[in-house]
Amino acid sequence: MTELLASSDDGRPITALDDGAGPNLLVVHPGGGDATTWDGVTRHLTDDFRVVRIRRRIYVPEADIALPHSMTIEAADIVAVADLLEPPVLLVGHSSGAVAALEAALLAPSAFAGLFLYEPPMPTKELVAGTAGARARAACDGGDPVEAMRIHLRDIVRMPATMVDALLADQHTRAALSAYAAAQIAEDEAIDALGVDTERFATLEAPTTLVEGDLSPSHLRERLADLAAALPNARIVTLTGQGHIAHLAAPGTLANTIRDTAKQVLHLHP
Repeated sequence: MTELLASSDDGRPITALDDGAGPNLLVVHPGGGDATTWDGVTRHLTDDFRVVRIRRRIYVPEADIALPHSMTIEAADIVAVADLLEPPVLLVGHSSGAVAALEAALLAPSAFAGLFLYEPPMPTKELVAGTAGARARAACDGGDPVEAMRIHLRDIVRMPATMVDALLADQHTRAALSAYAAAQIAEDEAIDALGVDTERFATLEAPTTLVEGDLSPSHLRERLADLAAALPNARIVTLTGQGHIAHLAAPGTLANTIRDTAKQVLHLHP
């Protein structure tokens, strides 16, 4: 594995993990962790693909998070890394990373041959964080990152409360989630700041695979359906028996779904 270095529009260095060789997959990881959360999926792909995982600026160690955070900044960072790659590039995004990926495609549609978006929490008919976001911000600013993440997982992601309590009861998981609380709450706010609007996607012609888990929170699946209706060239793929964390629970399955999309979008031979 090597590391790529790009320069963002505001002069900040943006790095990315670079693995494997072959057609280019540019991966934008989800919130609540860093690029290494996709290690498992990456291992299933590097025999056939070059997998480049951007390190999102608010999730790098000791990140300086300027508030309000903006998805426009993240989109520009993604495009800066894409500019280092030989086309064609399949852009892969997960959760909030998929929101950033979609914004990058709007910013520079010619940079990407296609999109693979796994449950982007896009504000389609309603905001994502809403009033819960204000409560999460208050907890974060009040020095209680555990409560901030509890609100995020329970009231914004809408995971079952019992599942959230079980996650946070584990000392290692609680510490890991708490470490990223400031970034997570900042990006919840950045997503809501996009506003409720799907009409702006009508001109995005890139072939787009929208991925959902059949066990995922219903609002994520509803938002995905809204995006599918708005995008002119989209299809939905459902992962049976999976929720929002197939990158951890079934990395091989998720990798195979990416592989299938790449064959179609990048016109690869069987």
